[in-house]
Amino acid sequence: MESSFTRQPVIFRDLGLIGYQEAWDYQEYLLQQNVKVKSAAYATASGQGSTCDERSREVPWDTLHHLLLCEHSPVFTLGKSGQMAHLLVNEQQLAEKGISFYRTNRGGDITFHGPEQIVGYPILDLEKFFRDIGRYLRSLEEVIIRTIAEYGIRGERSPGETGVWIAPQNVHKARKICAMGVRCSRWITMHGFALNVNIDLSYFDHIIPCGIQGKQVTSIERELGHTVSIEEVKEKLKHHFEEVFRVDLRDASL
Repeated sequence: MESSFTRQPVIFRDLGLIGYQEAWDYQEYLLQQNVKVKSAAYATASGQGSTCDERSREVPWDTLHHLLLCEHSPVFTLGKSGQMAHLLVNEQQLAEKGISFYRTNRGGDITFHGPEQIVGYPILDLEKFFRDIGRYLRSLEEVIIRTIAEYGIRGERSPGETGVWIAPQNVHKARKICAMGVRCSRWITMHGFALNVNIDLSYFDHIIPCGIQGKQVTSIERELGHTVSIEEVKEKLKHHFEEVFRVDLRDASL
């Protein structure tokens, strides 16, 4: 999954605990900024007979890559292919439990976000990497697999089910530790992954996670039997993101 090309810069921001809508709006803003740059450059390049060479990544536009990490207040989000039947509580119960709900434009079904879960939103121009959504998702999975391996947890892929699992081949023990769902417009990505660190897993009892019946959800804390530093996990995740995508993260505050 790694490339031999020169590393590209990715602007990194840790948004901390942030509302889901606010983070979604920010992602949309960054994506649309890149789409505007790209659309204008495409028009100019087409007139000049220029093309995008995937092998050299010599593209006639100056889009910016971003990686946002954050945590959310309790919220259920439903992907564009999801079913409302997978939400097991009604509007009144959501209000009583203090949980927000959003229909989103990402892929996938329903999931939960909450404190002590690392949510990652890469806004990448895939035409500067590879034009392959499947490869992109496998690369995101690889970042998570390498990250949790540092805690002695063996993460795996489950055929036909995006995300990172533990013991996916065992129907009685299979459990998901990281959910994923993305959107791509003009090869610019948004949305991303949600890695369960010390999150309160009881919230998942109110949904059918990712629309998959009979499979459990887990966290790093549950697998280890103790809490871990979420800041430490973020640092490990950032390192593996750099290595898998062959990029250099640059803190936006510097």
